[in-house]
Formats: sequence, C-alpha cells, structure tokens
Amino acid sequence: MSNPSRAPRLAAGRARALGVPTRGTTAPNRLRRVDRWLLDAAGPLLRGSADPLVVDLGFGASPVTTVELHRRLRTACPRVRVVGLELDSQRVAAAAGAARPPGLTFARGGFELPPAATRPVVVRALNVLRQYPEPAVADAWATMTARLAPGGLLVEGTCDEIGRRACWFCLPAPGSPPGWLAAGRVAARPTLTLSAHLPSLGRPSELAERLPKALIEHNVPGHDVHRLLTALDRAWERAAPRAVFSPRQRWIAAAGELRAQGWPVRGDARRWRLGELTVDWPPPAPR
Repeated sequence: MSNPSRAPRLAAGRARALGVPTRGTTAPNRLRRVDRWLLDAAGPLLRGSADPLVVDLGFGASPVTTVELHRRLRTACPRVRVVGLELDSQRVAAAAGAARPPGLTFARGGFELPPAATRPVVVRALNVLRQYPEPAVADAWATMTARLAPGGLLVEGTCDEIGRRACWFCLPAPGSPPGWLAAGRVAARPTLTLSAHLPSLGRPSELAERLPKALIEHNVPGHDVHRLLTALDRAWERAAPRAVFSPRQRWIAAAGELRAQGWPVRGDARRWRLGELTVDWPPPAPR
C-alpha cells in the first residue's frame, strides 16, 4: 500500500493496487450533483462507445453511490457497465455479495484502474484525493488518465457529506482532439465545475471548503481560484435584486456576468439554473 505522503507509484515487475483506503463515509444521493453533470457531459460519449465502461474509484464503506451512478447512467446508455473499486477488501466483499443488476460489479483496485485489458470511458473519483498531500495529485491524475479509453474523461473532486456543495475537475484523456464530445459540452482541456444547492447558499465563496485537493490550498490572493471565487461573489452581490424571483435567477445572472467579464464560462442558463458553473481551467491571465 502506498504511503499517502508520497505520490503513488506502480510496483516494478508486479501488479498492485495503488493508494490508501478512503475514510469510507458516504450517504445516499451524496454525489447526485456530479452524476447529473456526467449525464449531460458524458452521455453522448457513452452512447458512442463500443464498450461504455465507467469506473467509480473509492466507493467507500457503502456502495450506495456506485449503485446510484449505475442507475442514473443507464438512463442515458442502457449498455453501460459500472465497476466500483475500493482498496479495502472487506468493503469489496460486502458490496459484491449483494444481488446487483447486470452491468454493475465491484472489485479491489486503486489508481491503476484494473483490469489491464480494458480502458474505461469515464472514471469518477470523488472524495478520494482529499486525504493525500497536494504533491501526490499530479501523479494520481496522470496514472488514471493514462488508463482512459481514447477520448475518455476523469472526474475528480470533493463534495460535502450531504451533497449540497461540490467542486470537481474534468480531465480529458491525453491526446483528446478538440470537439471530441458532442455539442462541445466538454473541451479537450481541463474544466472546473462549482455546484451548489442554491436555496442554502449564502455566497459562492462558501464552496471554497469543497475545492479539489489541487486547489484548496491556493485560495489566496494572486491565485486563479481566488480570483474566480472573488469575481463570482461580486457578481452574486450585484445580482441580489434577482433573488426576489429565485436564487436560480440570481445564479444565472451572476454566471452571465462572469462570462461577459471574459471568464471562460461553459454552458448556458439550462445548466446554470441547477447551481452549476463550469469554466475552462486554468483560466486566461487577467488583462
């Protein structure tokens, strides 16, 4: 088992699971925000794949969020196969021991994403890297994206315990060409998505505590993520009159203002009304 103070490495001459077991905390619907985004972003990719394999890395003490992921993705692609991976063999045995629908399985594994003969189209790794030191993140990303199918994507990030606050990166497989996903919903470059339950949101910067590991220590003046959250807070304040209609209308106005300011904001009101904001990452330098 890898030391969490170091970046994960493959063992020479033999296969082994890479990483350290997650804390295991989970709850039903905890990952519904990222799943909803995945349905829109990756649905066309899964339907166009000869082998629509999805890996859920680090499902925790309960497989409930992996079961939910499989159920949701089947609405977009009935042929989808979902494999839940965990390093803790007892968790794997408990998950695999229950009756499961076709296309949903569980196995022991880590960042190396076994089995080696297959390449997933999508990897979801939520609340996995939070326990690692920041220097380990880049190697973990590289290990996972190298195992993706051509044009595949890695979704990695963090959410709160009940799924009301979530932030995640979408990282394309190396060499993905521009326009590789239908309607340009995901570009051949990383994106960062912020997602919140708007009725309970005081200000957008409350999402800072749920930033992915690669960003959470950079939320200080002079860094891109601090610029983004500051700009979003200010746009949210200026959109306060829209709150009389709904917090959704206020968020839509704030997202539109960010785009007008030159931030590389993706999507439109159809996604923004869900409390989402997706931007190309890193953003251009300020003018």
